[in-house]
Amino acid sequence: MNIEYIAVLDHDHLDNGLFLTSFAKAVASHSERGLILHSDSAYTDRIIQTGVMRADARIRAIKDLNHRLIALLADQGVSAIGLNGYQREMITIDNSGIDVDLDKFRQLPTQPVLLLSTLIYSLQEDKPVHAKLPVLAGLLMEKFETENLYLFTKSEDDDIIKKELPSKLSEIENAGEFIQQRVPDEFHNNLLNGKLTTATDFQNYPDIKNCTILDL
Repeated sequence: MNIEYIAVLDHDHLDNGLFLTSFAKAVASHSERGLILHSDSAYTDRIIQTGVMRADARIRAIKDLNHRLIALLADQGVSAIGLNGYQREMITIDNSGIDVDLDKFRQLPTQPVLLLSTLIYSLQEDKPVHAKLPVLAGLLMEKFETENLYLFTKSEDDDIIKKELPSKLSEIENAGEFIQQRVPDEFHNNLLNGKLTTATDFQNYPDIKNCTILDL
């Protein structure tokens, strides 16, 4: 199965309507097949406020977000398949770790975009559970044999003011400060050798000039 890139929508960006619209427009400009990976957002906390337990609220929020993102992509003319990893036990977890069943992915229709959530199937608990975003992103990079994993800067100024990003994290004098200010929180301790860019610059894939290689 040919996946050219993995684009990761982190917790904060999933609650940012302007970013999501810009991101959907960027995906609409691509001819290459990509996979969009997402977790939950602040929507989970809003569900919790109605009296739902956190674990159940997170699962409900992620499912709802998957549907909403499919609709958002469709508004920009993007034909996407919305998936939760637990469906058909495509992604499972047990005592030995997380496993991705590539054969089941290969059976999917060949739409240009796959939208995948972090809900995977626990063989021990016999139910859907949430996988950590960096862990699942790293595993998918390995399974689909792609080095093109994109994160999006959490500094809105980078997109609005069109700031130029440094080319490599290893060349930045204060890399720790850069990570804190720009890298999504979930990835501070696991950069996965990904690439950091903006939603606007993502339109230029595969020739994205304004991005930072997270090579520490």
